[in-house]
Amino acid sequence: MGATGWEDEEAKKMEAGGDTVGQKLDAGALFVLQSKGSWLHCGYHLTTSIVAPPLLSLPFAFASLGWAAGLICLVIGAAVTFYSYNLISLVLEHHAQQGRRQLRFRDMATDILGPGWGRFYIGPIQFLVCFGAVVACTLLAGQSMKAIYLIANPGGTIKLYVFVAVFGVFMMILAQLPSFHSLRHVNLISLVLCLAYSFCAVAACIYLGSSKGAPEKDYSIAGANTHDRVFGVFNAIAVIATTYGNGIIPEIQATVAAPVTGKMFKGLCLCYAVVVTTFFSVAISGYWAFGNQSQGTLLSNFMVDGRAVIPEWLLLIIELFTLLQLSAVAVVYLQPTNEVLEGLLSDPKAGQYAARNVAPRVLSRTAAVALGTTIAAMVPFFGDMNALIGAFGFLPLDFAVPAVFYNVTFKPSKKGFVFWLNTTIAVVFSALAVVASVAAVRQIILDANSYKLFANV
Repeated sequence: MGATGWEDEEAKKMEAGGDTVGQKLDAGALFVLQSKGSWLHCGYHLTTSIVAPPLLSLPFAFASLGWAAGLICLVIGAAVTFYSYNLISLVLEHHAQQGRRQLRFRDMATDILGPGWGRFYIGPIQFLVCFGAVVACTLLAGQSMKAIYLIANPGGTIKLYVFVAVFGVFMMILAQLPSFHSLRHVNLISLVLCLAYSFCAVAACIYLGSSKGAPEKDYSIAGANTHDRVFGVFNAIAVIATTYGNGIIPEIQATVAAPVTGKMFKGLCLCYAVVVTTFFSVAISGYWAFGNQSQGTLLSNFMVDGRAVIPEWLLLIIELFTLLQLSAVAVVYLQPTNEVLEGLLSDPKAGQYAARNVAPRVLSRTAAVALGTTIAAMVPFFGDMNALIGAFGFLPLDFAVPAVFYNVTFKPSKKGFVFWLNTTIAVVFSALAVVASVAAVRQIILDANSYKLFANV
């Protein structure tokens, strides 16, 4: 029997809840396997998880790097993540053909590196990254809602945490979609939205940067002294890593119908066509328009003293499209949390839509969203925290770990190019993760005096 036919047979056993080569499935894994996604659906999921509103922070990263270093880091980020995500896909395909279709990042770590790595390193880091992304999306959505409110009602007094809470209620409803696969149509809309607000943001930058009242363009490296500039460089690297970060490649590939061979590569090609189009256009146009005055998010540069400096209708469109896509991004990154909760609370012997499983699903997902919303409302300075998550989480998880997985699984010759390329990637980006984490912690300490719970920023 060929590899494809054997893989189909194994998938059928797993879908039936069977024990394939020692794999006993919990409810979370079993419900994932009921997905029958195509490579297009995979591309939609990948695009939503990578091409998200944090890309509007790329001009800010350029402010600490300058033109040359900024473009180099952007190109390296694209090349290394595309390569790394393909490595993960190849490892997943290999193990599926061996009878162990790994459905989660921690499953890969457990099978390849040992149970300690899955339980105490990869699992916690992935959870931190994904739930941190949910919190960040909720906060950014609240800020977008507040911006729309202030454009429509200048001088309005409604606080930020009110908008965060409103978005959280909407998220509680959207989070009830039962599986990753059920988000495929939502994520197609998300793909269109990210293209829409990126192109609108580029148009706004060109409009403002070429107008008579254009801000003064200063492309010198941001920072009062050499010390600040050095730490700014590593903060910028963490921002770029977060922008390219995914952290849920195995969970996305698990939604693809067997056989999975080659489907992830096609999905990645679709995703990275969107990545290159949006990331480079926004980064270049934003930095060209605002130079080292680029703020943490490009949207902040479009408003000065509470007033829009681009046509209000254009800013409203950008904010609205951003807000809508944030809901899709948040629910995508909620999936690992949902899967853990279902594994703990659901009964694999009952159907996915049985009352026995629907009730705990609704309650647990509502509670998870409520927790994320509360954190977003309490700590609206999440930009600093997000830089730490990017440095501590996305850099090792998406840049270093895939190379290690590949070398351990396939054992390429130590005399060959692939082994040393993967080893170099793992070592360099592990070191960058440590240094960038120190830089992010330093920034948190410097900004600690401005922290205030439920601040109206």
